[in-house]
Amino acid sequence: MTAPLDTPAPPPAAQSKRSKSEKDSATALKTWVVLARAYLAISRHVTADVARHDLTASEFGILEALYHKGPLLLGDLQKKILVTSGGVTYLVDRLAAKGLVTRESFPGDKRSRFAVLTPEGSALIRQIFPAHAKRLAKVMGELSQKEQKRLTSMLRTLGKGAAAV
Repeated sequence: MTAPLDTPAPPPAAQSKRSKSEKDSATALKTWVVLARAYLAISRHVTADVARHDLTASEFGILEALYHKGPLLLGDLQKKILVTSGGVTYLVDRLAAKGLVTRESFPGDKRSRFAVLTPEGSALIRQIFPAHAKRLAKVMGELSQKEQKRLTSMLRTLGKGAAAV
């Protein structure tokens, strides 16, 4: 037998009787949803910004990493931009086809390859990075500098903890 549709909600006292585990789960789920929605909202800005330059966010990530770190082994680049090994190969191929990146052999090991910015790639990222950084700062500007630093620390702790579970 089912309850009638007009059954009143349980009184607040009954709601507060949820177990600690249920409360912990509800808080964790709420946190995850809010984090995911914030990521998507910010990601839309990044995607739109780099698309103006005929780049995907991942392609921009490679250019930005090479701009700030210099030539990188493809495996190291993969870890920096958080894609699979096949993904980084595909992305470097696309950037090479655009004339923005080249591959160079690793001295002493012909199987290892560096990704290196071409002069054109270096000029492009030098041109577009400052405005991109300003746009991202504007988007993140809803939080103070202190709040951003605290959030960075909290997210780092969360990420390390999640990886260890």
